[in-house]
Amino acid sequence: MEESSKELVIQLLETVKKFYGFPECRNTSKKLYSNLTRRVKLLSPLFEELKDSDKVISDEDVIKGFEELKAALDSANELLKSVNDGSKLYQALQWEDFAKEFHEVTEQIEKALSDISFEKLDISEEVQEQIELVHAQFRRAKDRIDSPDVQLHMDLSTAQREKEPDPAILIRLSEKLQLRTINDLKKESLSLHEMVLSCGGDPGDCLEDMSALLKKLKDSVLTENPDADTSEGEIFFKHRSPVIPDDFRCPISLELMKDPVIVSTGQTYERSCIQKWLDAGHRTCPKTQQTLVHTALTPNYVLKSLISQWCESNGVELPKKQGECKNWKSSTSVSDCDRAAIDALLLKLSNRDPEDQRAAAGELRLLAKRNGDNRVCIAEAGAIPLLVELLSSPDSRTQEHAVTALLNLSINETNKVSIVNAGAIPDIVDVLKNGSMEARENAAATLFSLSVIDENKVAIGAAGAIPALIDLLCHGSPRGKKDAATAIFNLSIYQGNKVRAVRAGIVVPLMRLLTDAAGGMVDEALAILAILASHQEGRVAIGQAEPTPVLVEVMRTGSPRNRENAAAVLWSLCTADGKHLKTSKECGVEEALKDLSENGTDRAKRKAANLLELLHRTVEEVVSP
Repeated sequence: MEESSKELVIQLLETVKKFYGFPECRNTSKKLYSNLTRRVKLLSPLFEELKDSDKVISDEDVIKGFEELKAALDSANELLKSVNDGSKLYQALQWEDFAKEFHEVTEQIEKALSDISFEKLDISEEVQEQIELVHAQFRRAKDRIDSPDVQLHMDLSTAQREKEPDPAILIRLSEKLQLRTINDLKKESLSLHEMVLSCGGDPGDCLEDMSALLKKLKDSVLTENPDADTSEGEIFFKHRSPVIPDDFRCPISLELMKDPVIVSTGQTYERSCIQKWLDAGHRTCPKTQQTLVHTALTPNYVLKSLISQWCESNGVELPKKQGECKNWKSSTSVSDCDRAAIDALLLKLSNRDPEDQRAAAGELRLLAKRNGDNRVCIAEAGAIPLLVELLSSPDSRTQEHAVTALLNLSINETNKVSIVNAGAIPDIVDVLKNGSMEARENAAATLFSLSVIDENKVAIGAAGAIPALIDLLCHGSPRGKKDAATAIFNLSIYQGNKVRAVRAGIVVPLMRLLTDAAGGMVDEALAILAILASHQEGRVAIGQAEPTPVLVEVMRTGSPRNRENAAAVLWSLCTADGKHLKTSKECGVEEALKDLSENGTDRAKRKAANLLELLHRTVEEVVSP
């Protein structure tokens, strides 16, 4: 691949990866935000495959299309950042403007995709299918106009107009705008404060109106919760607020730092902001883009003292330190000793001593297994990126502990996203290929857990997991085979992974498992065969294994679920190739089908009835003159 086009592909891949790091949207733009983010992330397999390709992209129209796409994705990235960082009130009041921006970005991306001839690229069939699907989604979104929340806008208008609005209206607004607590309102007031500074100290009527509305919402929250603590850093909108020195602002959030820390490049950030950056899997300094030689965070006591002095001189009350994990309060069921243990264990994980790391990973593995509250707190404390690093440990026991801890953490849905955002999938696949048997089994189980999220199915398949899972299915322990089969089944819901599984030779080991009743894997083998048979390549590969006698026997003697899956596989084979219909008839399938049509599950009854009709129709065609 020519250097310029190769570099462009890498830039596009890095741009798409940024979308994996965006947090969940919690304001009125949520639907627009999540739809755009989800669609862009589905472009990732295209650029992953092109990056690894040796073919040259020389077509000027394709390169021009990629350049347009890069510009469109950069615009989308900036829009999503502005939604995340901006005022929720402002976005609600200016909803039509924001919706128009989302629509324009969607049009830009769709146009760029339309200008690219993907058939000229060296990409697999499944990736091309996925890109066509994504393109269709953007095309439909371009032609669709999103409608505003009428109730929300009526409530906003009333709350602004009336001096003392109905409390029910303010409660509804607090819920819809996610401004439910004093802390939420504090963040919103800071966003308004930033708008004042960006306007050069002249906020205008719009910002004044929003400040008045925010005050009403604050009074409503305090009325509903009189015990709410308003003492910690409540910085409400002020017309003549002092300008914060740039050195006192976090380069990420641009807000006044409360707990400044230094990274390995010497740059200083707010602890919670840089920790969030690291938790998303980044290993570079956000400001300088230099690679971080380590992820330890050192408190900047000198700057913290200077900020305190400035706050005192300017009448700004600095919020008290919330601790390293900003959401500890959300884990109210976690005992104090577990919290202390988690903090201590993270220090051990960070200090690079192999024995400490092994012991700490083992303890975190047990704590994460114990209960859901521990899983939340361990993740919030920043353990996930550290555990992902240990997946590459040369110590097999440390590796086992790390992958099992991630497995236990992944039970929590939010943690699934954090684990993937930390770049864990390639490392988990590497453990699946090269780890000890226990590590491989737990890696397979972790991939199954992560694949519950549909977008992860694509990433896991693209990372090369399926051949390694098939190997575990063939050579693993009984538990390992179960874990591998479960993961393969779930991944194969995505069409591209069906093709990967078939081409990796999964059908032969599945047929072995199907004929080995003592092995206890008949259920899993049939379930996977049933899902693979829905794809043309899967049907061909299964048919070549001559499965009909075994399938007919299962339909006679198997469990209700296995009889159903056997009928589903046989139906797919017979409708695709008449020779399987002839073979099944020779094996006495008609009797099994009649019994199944009367005594099987609902799905089995339908498949049996369809097969019987196909059999009878074929016989009639043969005897007809």
